[in-house]
Amino acid sequence: MFSTLLIVFTLIFLTANVYYFFTNKSYKKSYMDSALLFKLFLILTALTFGFACLYYLLSLEQPILRINDPTDELVDMTFGDALYFSGVTMLSVGYGDLVPIGSARFFSLIQAALGLLLPASYFLKAMNSSNSEEEEG
Repeated sequence: MFSTLLIVFTLIFLTANVYYFFTNKSYKKSYMDSALLFKLFLILTALTFGFACLYYLLSLEQPILRINDPTDELVDMTFGDALYFSGVTMLSVGYGDLVPIGSARFFSLIQAALGLLLPASYFLKAMNSSNSEEEEG
């Protein structure tokens, strides 16, 4: 019971901090565009789920993940495993507990590249739109 209360309190705390971040307008020069950030979040989420589906469907034909430990066992893939691997790859966390094999290696490289390039392009676009507003004003 106590741990549940702590979890709820932590989630409220995190939500309040994210809300404060997006509503605090104390900086005059802000490169933050909440609509663009929301769009980036939706795209990254959709790509994560899309790649998870791809990994799961690939796993129906052949093994695509190994557990990175001395046993080197193949992963008996569930959609949850595919979603976890996809999320870790998209966010470039790369814990290393699951290692792609076969065709998944190619797709995981593409996904990791998208996970790096999309946020970078977001920041470039946000800075460019901010600079355009300064020139007009």
